[in-house]
Amino acid sequence: MITVLRLGHRVSRDKRTTTHVALAARAFGADKMLVSEKDEALEKRIKGLTGRFGGDFKVETGCNWRKVLKTWPGKIIHLTMYGEHVHDALPRIPRTEDILVVVGSEKVPSEVYELAHFNVAVGSQPHSEVAALAVFLDRFFKGEALKKDFEGELKVVPSQSGKKVVNKLPTKDECLRMLVDAGCDEPTIEHCIVVNKLAVKLAKLSGAEVALVDASSMLHDIGRSKGHDIRHGIEGARILKELGLPKEVVRIVEKHVGAGLTTGAVRRLGLPERDYIPRTLEEKLVCHADSLISGNKKVKLEEELKTYEKQGLKEYVKNLKKLHKELSEACGLDLDEVSLD
Repeated sequence: MITVLRLGHRVSRDKRTTTHVALAARAFGADKMLVSEKDEALEKRIKGLTGRFGGDFKVETGCNWRKVLKTWPGKIIHLTMYGEHVHDALPRIPRTEDILVVVGSEKVPSEVYELAHFNVAVGSQPHSEVAALAVFLDRFFKGEALKKDFEGELKVVPSQSGKKVVNKLPTKDECLRMLVDAGCDEPTIEHCIVVNKLAVKLAKLSGAEVALVDASSMLHDIGRSKGHDIRHGIEGARILKELGLPKEVVRIVEKHVGAGLTTGAVRRLGLPERDYIPRTLEEKLVCHADSLISGNKKVKLEEELKTYEKQGLKEYVKNLKKLHKELSEACGLDLDEVSLD
C-alpha cells in the first residue's frame, strides 16, 4: 500500500498545487493521501473526482504529521532535492512493506530527513513536488500503474486529437440484455457475438480503445430489432441514445453500415443527411469487422467483394478495399489472416 503525506499545505494559497499532488498520487498508483492541514474542500474535490472517474483513492486532511512519521509501520521515503538519486535508492526500497511517500511545500523540518528511511532526489534540478511524486511512483511501479482500469462512470480515452471522455461502458452481459430487451432475434444476437469477437481482436492488434470497441460491436445491430434494411444503423443509434449510452457508442453503431455511406448514397437511400463515414479507428474497426462476418462465419475480403460486385455496388467495393487495406496496416497483418480462434 502506498500512502502520500503532503506537508506544508496552505489552505488559502496551495489549493491548486495540493490538488495536483493528489491527482498525481491517484493516477500513478498511490492508495491514499494524508495532508497535514485540515481542508474539507480538498477532501470533497477529490472524493467527487474519484466518484466520477473511479477507484478508491482517499484524502484525509488535518493529520498530525509527526505522529504519522513516528508510528508508520513500513518504510518512509522523503522526496527532496537533497537526497540520493532515485535510480540508486529504488533497488533498495522494499515492495513488501507499506510505503509512506513524503512531499513538502516550503521548507521541510529537519526531523523529516531524520525520520525518513530514504531521502530521495528525483533528478538534480529544481522542479515541483507534483513532478517528483509522479516520476517516483512511475519508476516504483515500473509504469504498470498507468495501465490500471479505475472502472469509473467517466473515462478519458487516449486520442491523438480532440478530447474524448466516455461515460461508463456496458459489460458484455449488459449488452446481451439490451439486445434481448430490444427484441433482436437469435440469429442477430449470434451475429453480434461473432462480430464482437473479431472486432475486439482487431482492436487489440491495432491499439484501439478495446472497451469502446467491445461494447459497440456487441450492440452494432441492435437496430435490426426494428427492421433489417439500411436504416438499422440509424435505428440502433436512436435506441442506444434513448438508453443513455455514450455518444461514441451511438456514433459507431450509426456509422457501421455500408463501409461508410457517402453523401450521394445517403440522398439516394433517403436517409437523414449527416456524416455516416467512419472517421475514428474504433468506428472503422466495428464497421469492417461487420463486413467480414457473414451470419456467424468469417469470410475473406474477396468473397465479400464478389457479392457486391454482382450487385453493381462499385462505390461500396471501392470503400471496402480501402478500409481493409488501412486496417490491415494498422493491425500489422492482412485481416484475412486473422482467425476467430
